[in-house]
Amino acid sequence: QVQLVESGGGLVQPGGSLRLSCAASANIFSINAMGWYRQAPGKQRELVAAITRSSTTNYADSVKGRFTISRDNAKSTVYLQMNSLKPEDTAVYYCNANIVTPKTYNAMDYWGKGTLVTVSS
Repeated sequence: QVQLVESGGGLVQPGGSLRLSCAASANIFSINAMGWYRQAPGKQRELVAAITRSSTTNYADSVKGRFTISRDNAKSTVYLQMNSLKPEDTAVYYCNANIVTPKTYNAMDYWGKGTLVTVSS
């Protein structure tokens, strides 16, 4: 059973920084795209940033220039460095990965349980 385990959320003041991590556990053949989504109270889940296996990145306009997504394929881990945080960045952040397992050799999307980021003074 593939699991995505997020860490790094918490409370930070406006203008501060946080680094989120998401590690994929269990038996994995390969990981294609990985990404971070977020969902604020009363809003739909939205894409924050995504990264392909070859490290091509894509960002939501609202975070461009402030957030950086990266990955370590050897560790099956994706990171999200968040700088210059704003109150409107407050949300539950979810990790997503498109993973191929040796059980089926089919690619499937997996989600983490989410980590709360609160930006407040």
